[in-house]
Amino acid sequence: MLVKVHSCGICGSDIVEWYRLPRAPLVQGHEIGAEVTAVGGEVKRYKTGDRVFIPPKIPCGKCFYCSNGHYPQCTEIKERLPGGFAEYILVPEIFVERGTYLLPENVTYDQSTFFEPLACAVRAQRLAGIKKEDSVLVIGCGMSGLLHVKLASARGCRVIAVDVNAKKLEIAARSGADITIDAGDDDVPSRLAAVIGKKADAVLLCASAVQAVDQAWRCVDKGGVVVLFAVPGPEKEVVVPVNDFWMKEITILTSYYCGPPDIMDAIKLIGSGEIDVDDLVTHRLPLDEIVHGFELVSDGRESIKVIIKPHLQP
Repeated sequence: MLVKVHSCGICGSDIVEWYRLPRAPLVQGHEIGAEVTAVGGEVKRYKTGDRVFIPPKIPCGKCFYCSNGHYPQCTEIKERLPGGFAEYILVPEIFVERGTYLLPENVTYDQSTFFEPLACAVRAQRLAGIKKEDSVLVIGCGMSGLLHVKLASARGCRVIAVDVNAKKLEIAARSGADITIDAGDDDVPSRLAAVIGKKADAVLLCASAVQAVDQAWRCVDKGGVVVLFAVPGPEKEVVVPVNDFWMKEITILTSYYCGPPDIMDAIKLIGSGEIDVDDLVTHRLPLDEIVHGFELVSDGRESIKVIIKPHLQP
């Protein structure tokens, strides 16, 4: 099956050197909205003209890890989707069989680039057991953090957003955050206690700075949970206040990637309009301006979602 890539988002992981270099050389891009342009004779499920989303890897669904819901840890994954920063992708057989999702009629190619990152947020909040009326603190209001804000808000949580960028805090407020806190000017734990009377039931760490990790430790309430959705580089040392957390029964969770059930949930959330993602798109660039796109995401101050459109004319 050959697909024409109409939209591919630049993910934060695409710019993290320690994450991508071990897999180099490679064509990156895993947030894809595409159109089927040709199919082999044995392909019956899809046809030319179908609009699709294809995730970057497919769990087997049968191994020990998949059977226990740990799809991202599947040990049977042997093939990845070729990178989406390209005009066309020849889709490997396993993705045609078990890893291609038709776009709902009302979902655009640009919106479909949010399926995978939103699915990751869905999984993280599910693992954390976040429920209605919980106080949820999101540290870091980049694209992933803002998706967490939107998702927690849609679920009826009291959402507090933290960032050093005033513009991103404004977007967080429009995205559903009840309270915003400037991490550069405020003592976040004290400010949190002043506005909600306690610390947070759940802290979602969506920033990779070591200072942000330390902040997360200081902002979680007794019996609460800290989710490491983003992490510092492997060369950075993170100190966990184990004795304090032991006394307070704090849970620390990590959440990496997503599974098929999470992708289905994300498609439903965007397709139904429950989660609006259009307001997060700040840049649409042709393929030959991808270097500028990477610069925008790396800098982070003026962009949220940067989408590469390989067939957009400069």
